[in-house]
Amino acid sequence: MSTSTPSNLEDHLGYWLRCLSNYVTHSFEERLTKYDISIAQWVVLRTLYDAKDMTLNEAAQIVGVDKSSLSRMVERLVQRGLVSRTEGIDRRSLSLSLLPSGRKLVPKLAQLADANDKTFFSALSGKQQAELRATIEQLLTANGWSASARGKDRME
Repeated sequence: MSTSTPSNLEDHLGYWLRCLSNYVTHSFEERLTKYDISIAQWVVLRTLYDAKDMTLNEAAQIVGVDKSSLSRMVERLVQRGLVSRTEGIDRRSLSLSLLPSGRKLVPKLAQLADANDKTFFSALSGKQQAELRATIEQLLTANGWSASARGKDRME
């Protein structure tokens, strides 16, 4: 049994990253409430904006959620008239695409995302922001995250 004192919470970089992430996320969630859109739904809409259509499996991989969670998100977006969902050749595959109302909404939501980023990251120079992003991507990659598997090429 160890009697050593545990490290302080504030000594952990993960703690600070979580604090920043929570703060940035909460601010963006508040901005999105005007449109009754969650951050996860925003990611789905933004992903579909760049694709003509996409299968549920592809979208789940890019968004980073399991198919059942994505299916529930998509159902809400379908009910709101923002996304269409059609059966593919194989009954098990669904094709997703933005409806005109969803396509019109995405640039408005992107402006909110841009404003949120500006609010939180304008204290850093452009170079510092690029370095921060590179460092984050380096850490993610070093720990098994794959940008290509998440559809990086589609989202940028």
